Amino acid sequence: MTKQTVLGRVTQLAKANINALLDQAEDPQKMLDQLIRDYSNNITEAEEAVASTIGNLRLMEQDHQEDVAAAKEWGGKALAASRKADALRGGGQTAEADRFDNLAKVALGRQLQSEKGATTAEPTIAAQTEVVSKLRTGLDQMKAKLGELQAKRDELVARAKSAQAQNTMLDAVKNIDVLDPTSELSRFEDKVRREEARAMGKQELAASSLDAQFEQLDALGDSAEIEARLAALKG
Repeated sequence: MTKQTVLGRVTQLAKANINALLDQAEDPQKMLDQLIRDYSNNITEAEEAVASTIGNLRLMEQDHQEDVAAAKEWGGKALAASRKADALRGGGQTAEADRFDNLAKVALGRQLQSEKGATTAEPTIAAQTEVVSKLRTGLDQMKAKLGELQAKRDELVARAKSAQAQNTMLDAVKNIDVLDPTSELSRFEDKVRREEARAMGKQELAASSLDAQFEQLDALGDSAEIEARLAALKG
């Protein structure tokens, strides 16, 4: 995976519009669960790519530092060789002085080579540093987006459960309206009242029968009195 591809994917994912994706989803909860899995995988993949990019940048920085240090070291050697040559030449040792001057030239050549290497690497290091900065920013945005996704998912699940509970309650209320228990109580009350009425009727019937018997008894008593009086008249 090239650095441009990594940067493009990180930027695209970080700018993803969650609300727009949810509006297009038939099942937002499943959509969010899939997005969370995809984001987590993409973040892991992007982290590995960014780590590799940072590693390459650090290697280039180390090489640059080594070139800078080498240029300084070779410059010091060239100066030392040149001073030695001047001292020898001042003492009349021309041949030996020329040898140290040649050494100074070799050291200066190495210094120049190291400086060129450091100079050539600097634009690349600067560009890579900018890329790493953008990648890190993109990763931070992706992680923030993942947190947003997880919060959206939790909120959606909570709202779905709440809506389900409300619907269950409303369905129960609707069923109560359809099968009103008070109507059952009314029917039971009517049955009790009918039973009570029957009992009252039986009581009244029993009372009237008893009254009739006493009335018959009274009538028999009157009849006996009449017979007794009649017998007295005849006697």
